[in-house]
Amino acid sequence: MSDLVTVEGLEIGYARRRRIVPAVRGVDLTIAPGETVALVGESGSGKTTIGTALLGLLPAAARITAGTLTVDGVDVTRASERALRALRGAVVGLVPQDPMVGLNPTMRIGAQVAGPVRLRGVRGPQVDVEVVEFLEQAGVDDPVLRARQYPHQLSGGLRQRVLIAIALAGRPRLIVADEPTSALDVTVQRRILDHLEGLVRGSGTSLLIITHDLAVAADRSDRVVVLAGGRVVERGTPRDILVSPAQDYTRRLIAAAPGLAHGGRIVPRHAAAPASGEPVLQLVGAGRRYALPRGHGSGTLTALEDLSLELRPGRTHALVGESGSGKTTALRLALGLERPDTGRVLLDGTDVTGLGWRQTRPLRRQVQLVHQNPFASLDPRFTVGQSVTEPLVSFGIGDRRSRTARARELLEQVALPASYLDRLPAELSGGQRQRVAIARALAPAPRTVLLDEPVSALDVSVQKQILALLVQLQEQLGLSYLFVSHDLAVVAQIAHTVSVLRRGRLVEEGPVATVFGAPREDYTRELIAAIPGRRAESRV
Repeated sequence: MSDLVTVEGLEIGYARRRRIVPAVRGVDLTIAPGETVALVGESGSGKTTIGTALLGLLPAAARITAGTLTVDGVDVTRASERALRALRGAVVGLVPQDPMVGLNPTMRIGAQVAGPVRLRGVRGPQVDVEVVEFLEQAGVDDPVLRARQYPHQLSGGLRQRVLIAIALAGRPRLIVADEPTSALDVTVQRRILDHLEGLVRGSGTSLLIITHDLAVAADRSDRVVVLAGGRVVERGTPRDILVSPAQDYTRRLIAAAPGLAHGGRIVPRHAAAPASGEPVLQLVGAGRRYALPRGHGSGTLTALEDLSLELRPGRTHALVGESGSGKTTALRLALGLERPDTGRVLLDGTDVTGLGWRQTRPLRRQVQLVHQNPFASLDPRFTVGQSVTEPLVSFGIGDRRSRTARARELLEQVALPASYLDRLPAELSGGQRQRVAIARALAPAPRTVLLDEPVSALDVSVQKQILALLVQLQEQLGLSYLFVSHDLAVVAQIAHTVSVLRRGRLVEEGPVATVFGAPREDYTRELIAAIPGRRAESRV
């Protein structure tokens, strides 16, 4: 049987300042029907460029300078736009990385899933039936309700699952999944990858997984192709790659992957130890409900119910759980972006639940936030210096000279040169942007930093650097972190204590070493068992 995809000597560059900057250099690749291949590498290694080339969706600045790329007998490098349109959806489906870019914010979810269903010739009431079926297949809860909602009404994990449903709806022969689960919690990640794997095994659908996480690649692929600087540096079966990697680069990726670094075991950084000092942040019996669209049950959704937690000075407390468990809602309550319907929020012992903006303003200086997505958290019009000093201007701290000096000091703290002060976000990598976001959060000298999935959008080597930076800053400055994450292996590397949430309720809490080492609840054990890398280690 001939290969579905054949790539020979592919070279792609980007036109910049009247010259072509190479991005993909002499890549050879094949994908057989029913085969799963993983492209692995750091940001800038050329993974996504290859994936978009398969669909004929390279940006205008991209140039294919050599080689051929054939999909289902069609030479994509020379095909017309009409031929490429016939390939997209029906032959090749795409699961993009960023759900906020991949979804139309003005259309309901159901209408967006219905698009590829109708392209297959389905008409009438059967369209709605298939929309619900594909949302269910992608792991979307209450698909009838979700089909009526807009993207902004869903969590990041749910939006990612909708993108997967859209890709499935065209019933393609090849699915290109570009970081398809980086925004998902581990149990949903396993469920989605199990489903994609089932499609490959049962229907002959091929799967190209593009990922920075070697643990995911090793768990799920028949072959792993490791890229660095646009070149293939190593390829082989997961067993070959994990047991006897030929390149130092591959060994570094293995060491940086949380699920592989310790042989598939969770090794908490901090041993269980009693906390000291009065809490800097408390949620006491906090609850939050949201109104649902008309015609859905009681009309309200309980996002959080009776949650209590304490964050101690110089400690990191983590919130973990699946999408929809209430993690981000708890973070928004702690930050004062929303008020709880029940319970209280205390900052440094002061009950701020019912206080107005003016009353809480002085306290807010002590609590800062680092967002999940480094590409969206910085104003693209602001230089790094302007972004870092923005909180100082907002709180009226210092003058122009002292603010500039503070910005230089902060960049040094996050290991960036002072010369970056004049750069724009577009000139930075994802890891550098996240360092700038951390510097901005530290600008007003807060006692507490809230971190909402701060490394989920970063490749594993940069992720490792950012986690090490956060630990170093905590030790130097005595910071307290409330750390939200779906990745338990990441939590083990940074947190002292943890609360496990499920559907808005607290399931289990305590020191990370205790909860992860000897979990009391089945749900916690399920989360731990779903950490990527464990399956790969069992195959070795």
